[in-house]
Amino acid sequence: MNNTTDIHSHVFMRYTSVSALIEAFAPVGSNAERVVPPVWYIVGLLCNPICAVIWLGRRMRRNNSSAVYLGALSISDMAFLFLHFLYNLNGAWGVRVHNTEGGCEVFNLFFYAPQYLSILLVMGFTVERYVAVCHPFLKEKWCTVRKACVIVVALTVFCLLLASAQTYIWDYQPMTDSCSYRDEAAAGDDRSFASIWNWVTELLVFGAVPLIVLVFNSIVLKEICKLAKNGVVSKQSGSASTTASTVTLLSVSFYLIVTQLTATILFCIQPAFPHGDIYLTDDEIRRDPLWTRMFSYLEARKVIEVICLSHYACYFFIYLLTGKHFRKEVLYYLTCGGRFRCFADTSSRKRGEKYSMVSGNGHVLSETCTTTYTTYTTGV
Repeated sequence: MNNTTDIHSHVFMRYTSVSALIEAFAPVGSNAERVVPPVWYIVGLLCNPICAVIWLGRRMRRNNSSAVYLGALSISDMAFLFLHFLYNLNGAWGVRVHNTEGGCEVFNLFFYAPQYLSILLVMGFTVERYVAVCHPFLKEKWCTVRKACVIVVALTVFCLLLASAQTYIWDYQPMTDSCSYRDEAAAGDDRSFASIWNWVTELLVFGAVPLIVLVFNSIVLKEICKLAKNGVVSKQSGSASTTASTVTLLSVSFYLIVTQLTATILFCIQPAFPHGDIYLTDDEIRRDPLWTRMFSYLEARKVIEVICLSHYACYFFIYLLTGKHFRKEVLYYLTCGGRFRCFADTSSRKRGEKYSMVSGNGHVLSETCTTTYTTYTTGV
């Protein structure tokens, strides 16, 4: 069939997948999918395991409930990057990965679950930080390692249940050897179960949750500024450590908000860029203003979306920049527990260096529980 002259076949018969259509008419977006994500795969699949080991390690996790959330976040992000790698192999490179009977449904279940979980984990430690800063008398009761573990497990189960709808939405189509919407789920187009479900979850999980995180962060920042103005933060023992911990968590939250809300907004404005006449030839499509406008939108959206994927890979650098104790732990592991003295801190070589993980919240009247650890860099 000659794609440029057969006007009797519409474009969605000539290009049976969205990837093929984008590659033909919006190559910039297609190329971005091939070039940018591998950078995040390399960074994330190397750095996220390091983050998980450090945050879930005994010295970081003890009396530090936020470390449980950050460790779980690292594992969730690592799982998503691996699954996105398989997704990209299938979509951008045409490598048959999960296009099998049953494999399509299972893949999409586990593909969506870590996306939901990463956002809800950020909301979890954001709410915890809000309690610690704004309601100090409730902190010792609600912001514990035990409760953080329970919440992480509950959020994981909830996300798996939420993503289980994808096993009904997606189905393997043997005629086209592709993974696409099930006929029953996609019947009715815009009013179909697949369309309604994806719009609702996209707006709630990827839209409303980041906004909720933004609100809580704003309240926390306002309270911190108020305490700093009154001189409370500077007077309390261990306040510098607590402030650094808060800066780390706020940085992670705002990074998620910027990247996730940008991608969500791009998804939501899609109806503003409808396609043109589907019975036009390829040459006519390239000259048609409606089609041109839609493909320009798709190119911009693809480029921005792959850049926004960075939040699944780059938290490691935020931890390094804002977390003193995290840097110490990275150095500890890089020096094999301090055995390589030439890489260790000079003062640490002479004696064990003590540092504190402060679970206090920056208030004078709050009970601050401080646990001191000793990192030996003498090889003992």
